[in-house]
Amino acid sequence: MTPAQPGAAPDLVELTKIVARQRAELDRLRDRAATSAVVERAKGAVMALTGCSADAAGEQLLQRAKAARRTLLEECWITLGGLAPTPSGPGAASESLGVEATDSGAAALERSAAPDDVTAALARLGQALVRVMTPQDLARCLLEHLGPDMSADAILIYARRPDGGLEMAGHAGIDDTLATQWFQVPPLAGMAALDALRSGEPRWLEDFASDVRRYVLIGDPPDRWRSRAWLPVLAAGSAEVCIGVLRGRAGVFTPRDRAHLRGVTGLCAGRLRAFDSPPERDADAATDAVQALFEALPVAAMLLTPLRTATGGTEDFRVEAATAQVGDLLGRTGEEPAGRRLLELRPALTAEPLWQGCLQVLATGKAYEGEPFAHEEVVAGVAELSVYKARVAPLGDALVVSWIRHGSSDRQEQRLADLQRLGNLGWANWNLATHEASWSSQVFSLVGRDPAHGPVPLPEVPELALPEDTPALTRAVDELVHDGRPFDVPFRIRTSGGIRHLRLVAEAVADRHGMPVEVHGFVQDMTARRRAELALVESERAILTQHDVLQAERTLATRLQHALLPMSNRPVHLAGLRVEVAYLPAQSGVHVGGDWFSAIELPDGDALLVVGDVAGHGVDAVATMAQLRFTAKGMVITGSSLTGALARLNTLLLHSRDSHATATMVLARYERRRRRLVWAQAGHPPPLLLRDGEARYLGRPRGMLLGAAASPVYQEAECRLDPGDRLILYTDGLVEHPPDSIDRGLEHLAEAVAAPHGDGPGSLGPLLARMLPDERRDDVCVVDVRVPGVQDR
Repeated sequence: MTPAQPGAAPDLVELTKIVARQRAELDRLRDRAATSAVVERAKGAVMALTGCSADAAGEQLLQRAKAARRTLLEECWITLGGLAPTPSGPGAASESLGVEATDSGAAALERSAAPDDVTAALARLGQALVRVMTPQDLARCLLEHLGPDMSADAILIYARRPDGGLEMAGHAGIDDTLATQWFQVPPLAGMAALDALRSGEPRWLEDFASDVRRYVLIGDPPDRWRSRAWLPVLAAGSAEVCIGVLRGRAGVFTPRDRAHLRGVTGLCAGRLRAFDSPPERDADAATDAVQALFEALPVAAMLLTPLRTATGGTEDFRVEAATAQVGDLLGRTGEEPAGRRLLELRPALTAEPLWQGCLQVLATGKAYEGEPFAHEEVVAGVAELSVYKARVAPLGDALVVSWIRHGSSDRQEQRLADLQRLGNLGWANWNLATHEASWSSQVFSLVGRDPAHGPVPLPEVPELALPEDTPALTRAVDELVHDGRPFDVPFRIRTSGGIRHLRLVAEAVADRHGMPVEVHGFVQDMTARRRAELALVESERAILTQHDVLQAERTLATRLQHALLPMSNRPVHLAGLRVEVAYLPAQSGVHVGGDWFSAIELPDGDALLVVGDVAGHGVDAVATMAQLRFTAKGMVITGSSLTGALARLNTLLLHSRDSHATATMVLARYERRRRRLVWAQAGHPPPLLLRDGEARYLGRPRGMLLGAAASPVYQEAECRLDPGDRLILYTDGLVEHPPDSIDRGLEHLAEAVAAPHGDGPGSLGPLLARMLPDERRDDVCVVDVRVPGVQDR
């Protein structure tokens, strides 16, 4: 680091002091000039309306200010805000001015009730208003003064539109997104700001619960501000501007707050009136020359100079010159943009790419070009959409913003580019006389060729294809060149990304002798479509193969099932019981299920009745069914209890890890001598008992389905069977028919069994016909047990 020279530091300090004094003096002179301008404008208004001299007008303003305990600047603002149209006759004008100014001042400052601190606050606001140049500046200024004084969190300024709605003129304390959403308000009922403007009286929203029912509240969410005030700004007897004061805290506006806010609107009336016309600019030759230059430009353009904050950031831009078309593009048709702030013309611009583009050009010095956008404009009385593109270029410390309107040729070119991109195709031309060729950029991309190498001559195009596809493409090109025959030929090429499927469509243009002189066509990438076709063919082949496998599996399973479950065409008699069985396979689906039954007489003369259902379908389910069926019979025949047999079958399934199968089952033993039925179940529906015309389900003992847990608990239940009783054992395919629940199926079965029926050997058929739908989704297995009556013995 270079050491400081002796004496350098004191010199720098002294220079800094001088600069600070000069800046302070400059600010004082600016304030004085601005204040003087307000005072002179108010004096001019009084002179024009009363016909008095300048000194008399100044003295009149001083007397009014003293009488109302206001500063001269406050009185000037109130006078400007209360100007009325000039009535006929000097006397009437003077009377109108005096009455209106007096009424406006009384309403604005509440002279009789305003405390001294309110007067002091208004005086400070009046001094600050001198530097306010736009409604946006005014909103920020009001928030700075009202925030500490009455906890204001946001300020909104709305102006009445010709259609009766509102347009946001300025805001502070809200983000740009919310400002954009509420930038324009249609003339709807339930808007507090509109009510205030129509009535000319403030609207105090101090009870959020009732306010949200009465009004449409601004905010996201609306309870962000719990209390609000909407104050119309009266000028010339009417209100065209409304100021909203939004507070996050709940509570009422005290009498002091109300007097303060009325005084604020009185001060703002004059300042807002000054915004009705564009700010005056110093007229000089340079400014006029620039504006004249822009007026001669054939495109929409404007010259912007940045407005800096105290920290050096850019808070806005001033429009130094602009063409007539700019107002329409900024949404200000018929207005003169020159001399105004950019955000004043379009407050929502900060959320648009153009604003970021302007800041980017200021920071980098490099030009910016935005994306095309559609804009509706009226041409010869007809609304039509036009496409524009915004460009920003640096010009010294300023920016030149221009909007280029896309012509019809530009649009056609853009559409052609979009078509090639979306269709993944490109055009190609070959001149047979000059041997010149031209391709679109998309063709080079499709064939994987560097554009620097140029297009391939038509006779050499077949060399791009794989050797297997070259002959067909060569033959098509020859027939086109010699005979003028168009072609549509698919072919494949090898690129760095792999094999690509292309399609070349071409036709010839002939001269007056019929000889081809030019060829034009297009190349299209068909890779995705071809791959989809191949995948579809492969999928169809796999489906057919799988169908054959499933059909073979079904045939095998059906044969196994018939071998394992021999069916009797008539009832059998076991231990004094008549037993009828039925098995019906599923009609929908390919697989065969694992439902089964057993009805045998044991060596001691008792009967064993079993129904079961293995989860799943196919050969595996049939194999598991056979294993359980024969094992269960063997265990009971060799003396195992019913619960012991179920526990061992559960262990058997748990150790059959190849299938991971589960199953449900009912095991029942009928003791002929005692006419007692002992039964146990593993997750299976209970048997149905019909006695004396009444059907009821037996109470289920405890029991979990087989193969689900390592240590399940199984219990037995028993009941006595009387002569004439009927017992139905079944699998869930009989009672489960989606979308109905299984409970509804159980009710239906009880109703069907209790219905009058014959007692012949075929009596199970009507029951099945009543219970089963036309198309069965699951296997059905039923064991119908009847105890003969006394007369049948």
